Parts: sequence; structure tokens; C-alpha cells
Amino acid sequence: MSKHVPVLLKEVLELLQLKTGMNVIDCTLGDAGHAEKILEATAPYGKLLGIDADMEAVLRAKQFLYKNEDRVVFVRDNFVNLGSILEENNFGPANGILMDLGWSTPQFEDRGRGFSFLQPEEKLDMRFAGNEMKMSAADIVNELDFGRLVIIFKKYGEENLSKQIVKAIVDKRKEKRIETVGELVEIVLQVYRDKLKTEKEIPWIGGIHPATKVFQALRIAVNDELKVLEQTLPQAVEALAPGGRLAVISFHSGEDRIAKTYFKKQNGKILNIINKKPIVCSDEEGKENPRARSAKLRVIEKL
Repeated sequence: MSKHVPVLLKEVLELLQLKTGMNVIDCTLGDAGHAEKILEATAPYGKLLGIDADMEAVLRAKQFLYKNEDRVVFVRDNFVNLGSILEENNFGPANGILMDLGWSTPQFEDRGRGFSFLQPEEKLDMRFAGNEMKMSAADIVNELDFGRLVIIFKKYGEENLSKQIVKAIVDKRKEKRIETVGELVEIVLQVYRDKLKTEKEIPWIGGIHPATKVFQALRIAVNDELKVLEQTLPQAVEALAPGGRLAVISFHSGEDRIAKTYFKKQNGKILNIINKKPIVCSDEEGKENPRARSAKLRVIEKL
């Protein structure tokens, strides 16, 4: 079973100042890459509360953490419910909390939910917690009006050709409902072909697939990720023991802006900002793990 490579691992472990016996919360358990090292740093008595909305991620994490399973509380839930999760599991206060807002490669590629533009036959779903969420990516693409779709692609994807792509989507859905990854990818590619005035195959442009931003935008919209982050940050700070630290790794400018704004407002009141400028990956890590290049780490300490 291949394992997702955690980003900024060394920096997270150092800045959380982990010691033996500490209790830590991993709000985004994923493939447990960070969690495994956190357990090593807090051994032999430290406990970990691992949260993930994706049941498959929780099952994978259990396999990777089987050696330390007695020190882990696994919770399948959205971290927006952090307060109630802690109460139900009688966990806390925490000495450290990690929120890695990235999505692991297996979550994109192995779930069959249309997260990856490289899986053309999959249905456009993108609901992280499965059918519990109301609207799938296909519902958004087929049912939202022109203006709302443009806003989603611009705000969440920072896609420069948002209007052209949405026009093409609206035209296509008049013929038939857009259901699969491949159908949406082809629409995006044709817009880029028209822009470049070419009929040649252009699977990659500048190293980034043309559909990257559209798929990112849809994923964020489907799972309401920015609103969830806004609601969770105060709960995370509340869950910390005095002197405890919270580390947030973001991969999107909107996520980083939310964390930065909240920390700035509370700086000197209930928390201290540890690093005023976000920490980014080293050149070496960027070469070994390209997805780390967009990662930004911010850390605060509770007063």
C-alpha cells in the first residue's frame, strides 16, 4: 500500500515543540504521515486524537499506525465539529494541534469520486464525506447559473479563463448533463485550445494541467472548505492548553488568508504568532515532493 508523503514534516515537529507524554490532535489524519512521527515524538505515553471525514482515510491510518494503536483515538468526522469531538472522547486540553489542509494523493486517485482530472471515467462527485453532503461536483456544474459558476472558478480556483470555461459548460449541458471527469476535462481543454488557436493535444501547459484550477475550485465548493476552516480555528485555539501550539498548513491563498487574518486579530489576546511570515518548503523538499511547493505553514501558541 503506497503512502502519502507528508509536507513540511521536519518544520511541523520542531515548531510544535513536541515532548514525551504530550497529547496532540491531528485534525486531518489522511495517511497518518504526520501522525506517525508525532506519536514517535510523544512516546511512550503521549496520546493522539486523529480526525478525518473520510472513512477510507481512517481505515488506512489504522493500518499505518497499528504499532501505536493503543495511543490513538480514531474519529471519523469533519474537524468543524472539533469541540463536540473532544467532549465525546474526553480528550484534552491538547498540547499540540495540526491542521494539514492538503489532500493526500490516494484521496485524489484511489477513491473513485472524481477528485482527479487524470481519472476520466469516474463520476464527478468530489464529496469528501460521501453521500452525506448535499451537492456533488456534477450537481454544481449542471445546476448553478453562469454567474455563480464564474465566482466559484475565480474565487476558489483563481482560473483566468473562468468566463470562457463556464460559457462552454453552459453550452454543453444544454445538450446533455455533464457526468464524468473526462467530459469536464475535455470542455476545459477545448477552451485552452481555442485560446491558443490550436487543435493539437495539450494535456499539459507550463507543467500544470489546464483542468487543475477548475477541479480545485469544485472540490473546495463541494466540501465548503473555507467556511469549515473559519469555524474550526477558534475551536482549535480553545482546545489548546496554555502554552500549546497550533500548526496550520495551507495550500490555497484563501485558506492561508483565513488563518493569517484570524491569528492577527487574536495576536496578543489569546495567542502569540510564532512565525509572522509563513514557512515554505526547502528547495530539496520541493524537488522530491512537488505538491509541497504551494504549502504554507503558520504556527501560533496559546497564551
